[in-house]
Amino acid sequence: MLSQNVIEAIGRTPLVRLKLGAERGVEVYAKLEMNNLFAMKDRVARQIITEARRTGVLAEGAPIVESSSGTMALGVALVGTSLGHPVHIVTDPRIDRTTLAKLEALGCEVHVVPAMDERGWQGARLTRLREIMDANPGAFWPRQYENPQNPAAYRYLAEELLTDLESVDVLVGAVGSGGSLCGTSRVLRESLPYLHVVGVDCVGSVLFGQPDRPKRLQSGLGNSLHPQNLDHSLIDEVHWLNDREAFGATRELAREEKLFAGNTSGSVYRVLGAVAERSEPGTVIVGIFPDRGDRYADTVHSDAYWAEQELERLPLAGRPRQVPAGTEVQTWSYVLTRDEAPRPAFVFVESNTTGTGMLALRIAAEAGYEAVLATNDPGRYLGLAGTGATVVECDTNESAALIAAVTKAVEPERIAAVSTTSEFYLIAAAGLATAVGLPAEDAQAITGCRNKGSLRRVLERAGVRQPAFEVVQDGAAAAAAAARVGTPCVVKPVDDSGSTRVRRCDTAEQAAALAAEIVAVRENGRGQATAGEALVEQFLDAPEYSVEMFGTDGGHRLVGITEKTVTGAPNFVESRHIVPAALPAEAAQEMEATVRAALAATGLRRGPSHTEVKLTADGSAIVEINPRLAGGLIPELYRLATGVDLLAAQVGHAAGAEPVLPGGFSRYAGIQFIMPTEAGELERVTGVEEALAVEGVEQVTVTAAAGRRVAPPTDAYGRIGHIIAAGESRAAVVEALERARALIALHLRDR
Repeated sequence: MLSQNVIEAIGRTPLVRLKLGAERGVEVYAKLEMNNLFAMKDRVARQIITEARRTGVLAEGAPIVESSSGTMALGVALVGTSLGHPVHIVTDPRIDRTTLAKLEALGCEVHVVPAMDERGWQGARLTRLREIMDANPGAFWPRQYENPQNPAAYRYLAEELLTDLESVDVLVGAVGSGGSLCGTSRVLRESLPYLHVVGVDCVGSVLFGQPDRPKRLQSGLGNSLHPQNLDHSLIDEVHWLNDREAFGATRELAREEKLFAGNTSGSVYRVLGAVAERSEPGTVIVGIFPDRGDRYADTVHSDAYWAEQELERLPLAGRPRQVPAGTEVQTWSYVLTRDEAPRPAFVFVESNTTGTGMLALRIAAEAGYEAVLATNDPGRYLGLAGTGATVVECDTNESAALIAAVTKAVEPERIAAVSTTSEFYLIAAAGLATAVGLPAEDAQAITGCRNKGSLRRVLERAGVRQPAFEVVQDGAAAAAAAARVGTPCVVKPVDDSGSTRVRRCDTAEQAAALAAEIVAVRENGRGQATAGEALVEQFLDAPEYSVEMFGTDGGHRLVGITEKTVTGAPNFVESRHIVPAALPAEAAQEMEATVRAALAATGLRRGPSHTEVKLTADGSAIVEINPRLAGGLIPELYRLATGVDLLAAQVGHAAGAEPVLPGGFSRYAGIQFIMPTEAGELERVTGVEEALAVEGVEQVTVTAAAGRRVAPPTDAYGRIGHIIAAGESRAAVVEALERARALIALHLRDR
């Protein structure tokens, strides 16, 4: 193609069909703007500078000054110097050496600002630019972020697409100044009114409502400022990728499509793949590929740079997660910007029955999700109708049935999160998340904790302190195990919860009888098959605590240590919790270290964990590890004592956000459970109002209705209410709980 000069050679770039979507009949094309002399911004520089010369804004031979660290700098250098203008480029230390060499070779004067200001690198560069402008009267600043000639330059790109293709259904482009995507889509929509426009941004850019992270590594897209040329009304969908995801996609683009490009092209390539996956056969999708890879040889395409920046520590999403507008993202996510667009779905697999499960549904809905509850029995949940949640009734105890029912009711790509507040469904929730391409805890790690026998073996191999134990399948084996472990001992099911059938046995005969009772139970209260095994373990007569942790990509973070009180033998029903636990610093540190070692041994990585510990004379010993939030309303105590809602943290983390966790305690909080001391039919409960009036008492709740048969509890399900108090000291909380409990009277019939 003959051109009379380099400026005339700008544009008319190749349009290449990619492999993406071909097997499904979807047509995906790459508009190779990288094939301009330098890159895509050659178009913008030509349009702005020639228009400024035509209108007299730019005088013959006057200086041109622009702020850029990439392709706009090269475009201005190309056009400006070709037309005889001195060109000043203001940039920052992030500029790559290839671009710097090209600018200097073209005859530009390059000004590198030494440090960012309170507005980031962009702010520092603009300050220096104004200084140069003041020193050069008559100098011209192209102002790529606000000059309407920036998007106007892309009329030619749009016309080239319409010449090459009969139609375009979806346009995908990176967003920095807003010029290329907005300019191209505005022209295309003149003849293609139903064009779907997808913007590609980076994590840490403010363009679409994210917080600014000036240390992000991607260049060519994203911004710390809001450019006037970005017209949000033209964009139907926005994707964000973090540095690892963008750089990894760029490398895949080279391997899979043989296009050696920069990270803006790589990001567009990754989003093109996701759009193609969900598109119908015959859909025509075009991605704008702005830059080639020579500028990124020492960064994106360098293993040494990856290691230096520790890029592999960043999370990596296998598919984009739809989020509500305004959600802060850490990894590949997208938002649909049209008001009529369907909300992302947050799926809960069953729930606990203490009330926090229904609260979790409300938290998800308030965050902008469609809350969905998959359950085999909606009637189990008091208050479900009031949550506004969508209910998918199905067999939640069968993985394939659960996945089929949920993905039929909710489009899989719309499922943004999967979680549960019931420990019986942790494995099912992880399986569903994996099936729809979302991050999930390893099912084997969950199983290894849910089965207390398996947990004991794992901790034994890791050398973590715990009670002596044996796993048995019948009464005779339990009697023999009790003799070896020593009596008194504790016998419990390997896979139940809430202290159900957990008792101290003072003789081998008691151990045998309880074990026989345990293994005879074939289904738990949720209709799931039991393991048919019992755990016989050493009785540790020592204070009990629980350590609350939260696993993120950065490792496990300590939330706090809870002081626990349980009823006396033979049952172990939790009767009181206090946070924070009154422990010497050295003991607390040792307990935390023991729990960290135990969590590492299990392989648990994600989300909350609740580890029960006995503090023996030899140090902390692990009783059990629950891969979930603490029960017994412990999260409510942490909310009162720290101001942080752990349930909201769980919901946020499941949806891909960085969980907000406590940074310390501002006061103490405690819960006292209301438990019958005699058996009979509950007639009424008095003293509730008086108890609620006690200073420090936050909540008094009775969960048992009149007419219910009650008795001294043998497990957590026998408790009939609770009192919650908060105060400035542990002593004040304990006093409030005891005073309030003394005021409450249970009136029974048929004693």
